Amino acid sequence: MSVAVKAVLLDLDGTLLDTVLDLHAAANGMLGDLGRPAVAVEDIRAYVGRGIPNLVKRVLAGKLEVADDPAPPPDEALASFKKHYAHFNGRAAKPFPGVVEGLQALKAKGLPLGVITNKAQAFTLPLLERTGLAPFMSVTVSGDQLPKPKPDPMPVVWACGRMNVSPADTLLIGDSVHDFKAGRAAGCRVFLVPYGYNEGQDVQGLAADAIVASILEAAHLID
Repeated sequence: MSVAVKAVLLDLDGTLLDTVLDLHAAANGMLGDLGRPAVAVEDIRAYVGRGIPNLVKRVLAGKLEVADDPAPPPDEALASFKKHYAHFNGRAAKPFPGVVEGLQALKAKGLPLGVITNKAQAFTLPLLERTGLAPFMSVTVSGDQLPKPKPDPMPVVWACGRMNVSPADTLLIGDSVHDFKAGRAAGCRVFLVPYGYNEGQDVQGLAADAIVASILEAAHLID
């Protein structure tokens, strides 16, 4: 199969970058400040996906479900996490296999690229710079830029407007149900990668246009 699109939007954590070691270090720094025991890196891998406030809530509670509670995390915990993450952000993060080659292939096709993430802007832009991905991107939409983050379609539609393309002519590549829902609600084609941070929900069960092993494979499927 192949798809014909005029632009590509990509999720950040779990799709382009493996950021779990930085997030793990920040989480354990926060827990140390609070006098609580450290958590394992695999716990953090399971908790990533809906922005830092929800990550903090999950770390403190030790379970995924607390992200469905609209109450914010304690101010002290959130401030501590952000302090530590500002220090660790981008230090151990690295692109997944096939990401850089895939972005190069997409740019070679003349496609504008953008990032849609639920990460706060204060962390998104430095992370893209430190990992060398910033030059590929025409637009970046962070989780605190607009009234509604993913899985709402608002950031996707807004990014398409910035790139002067219709969502119907845009491909969204992500790693979770939130990316799938945001892309579908906006009217985009959606590819999903199986290796990211999916909060325990296997993306194979979602009706995406394709499950791709890498961003490079995604590039090969685009006309």
